[in-house]
Amino acid sequence: MNASSLVVERVRHSLKMRLLQVSRTRLLAPRLLRVTLTGDDLPGFVSASFDDHVKVFFPAPGEDKPVLPVLGPNGPIFPEGAARPIGRDYTPRRYDATANELDIEFVLHGDGPAAAWAAQARVGQYLGVGGPRGSLVIPDGFDWHWLIGDEVALPAIARRLEELPKGKRVHVVVEVDGPSAHIPFQSRANVDVHWLHRENAPLATDLLEQGVRELTVPAGEGYVWAAGESAAIRSVRRYLVDECRIDKSRIRAASYWKHGVSAVHEKHDD
Repeated sequence: MNASSLVVERVRHSLKMRLLQVSRTRLLAPRLLRVTLTGDDLPGFVSASFDDHVKVFFPAPGEDKPVLPVLGPNGPIFPEGAARPIGRDYTPRRYDATANELDIEFVLHGDGPAAAWAAQARVGQYLGVGGPRGSLVIPDGFDWHWLIGDEVALPAIARRLEELPKGKRVHVVVEVDGPSAHIPFQSRANVDVHWLHRENAPLATDLLEQGVRELTVPAGEGYVWAAGESAAIRSVRRYLVDECRIDKSRIRAASYWKHGVSAVHEKHDD
């Protein structure tokens, strides 16, 4: 292994807005729904990293299609007088160029416009998808990988496990409501999964940090990826840096949501 093979690289992509339609849906767990999208705008879609995010635009109430912006010299421009559609960030779970399909998975948490739309999703309905603008490509050449998160991180974790090569050591720590939220993972890597159950406890507890504390940092070069509720991920990152002494450059920590706040997607660093 050489240092150049472990360089995390940021890649930019041409931004494009796509109007897509639902071709099928599949309930993976009681609160996790996979929506498969297709359409003439989809060819050429690029997602170079498992934790990429696209902006998903939802139709306004009473409308069948979302209003999408056009790309101007200073960014997206919405039609004059048109209400801006609600947009949320989601992980591209799978893109199949041959089948012309894009999978996006929604957590059905019962509130919010995205969960409400997903709960009633039907074949033929329209969504807008913008991006991804870029990718943070984390090499798979590390000796070991930790993947940490809650339900909203499951699509990225599952995709990463599918993409890692044979023989890699991977520890996965996931916080969910209970056993019914478990999903199967497919991977060629050597994967050890730790499921943590809230059992109807309030969200944003310290359960995720407690689970990570059960792990022992392996020898060799490693990388930690963590995403989920803001306060929980912040605590996990603090533990990794302050007590595990893992170099900050070897940690990717992001908030995919924040308790009591809508539309949050931010990274944690110093």
